[in-house]
Amino acid sequence: MRILVVEDARELADVVAEGLRDQGMAVDVAYDGIDAAGKVDRNTYDVVVLDRDLPGMHGDALCQVITAREARAMVLMLTAAGSADDRVSGLTLGADDYLAKPFHFPELVLRVRALGRRRPAARARTLRAAGIELDPITRTATRAGVPLSLSVKEFALLEALLRATPAFLSAEDLLEQVWDENADPFTNTVTVTIGRLRRKLGEPQVIATMAGVGYRIV
Repeated sequence: MRILVVEDARELADVVAEGLRDQGMAVDVAYDGIDAAGKVDRNTYDVVVLDRDLPGMHGDALCQVITAREARAMVLMLTAAGSADDRVSGLTLGADDYLAKPFHFPELVLRVRALGRRRPAARARTLRAAGIELDPITRTATRAGVPLSLSVKEFALLEALLRATPAFLSAEDLLEQVWDENADPFTNTVTVTIGRLRRKLGEPQVIATMAGVGYRIV
């Protein structure tokens, strides 16, 4: 999943982003509403973790911008305004979930994953193809019933390929979905990670490459 964390408290924003990355998510960060609106316009996100009291553009206005989009992200409001009235007003603006600060980080992760599953474009929880089964919630993957020991990025890359099956994903697609906006588009990190993943998946090979097109599970 690709996540946007919008929070003007930089230390908190960076901690949340790093924690979500440790869970295998691609995470971008915006510290004000205007920057966040630009990122939402340029990129496709599964979930936006949104503070309400933002400089530049208030979180309420940004929530309405996000929810008005045709292929919109799910919105989790994460804010110090935690009264019942605050929750009602936030959900009325179109937010899909509401979590008050201070919060328990494992709960945040569960809520983000739940929203990702609810997003209209999302597919079933367990992904299956070519004898591979992957559960993004329990973070387990098997091939022919044998557990796979994958790094965070290898797991996220396999998840992206399985979600796209039978279509191809280009290296640029994978950089966007598995890494984040800071990834170098000229890096060979996708090729290297694909190579490691192929070795761990074993024979027969199931990740096909088409020059100039990309990768897919066959």
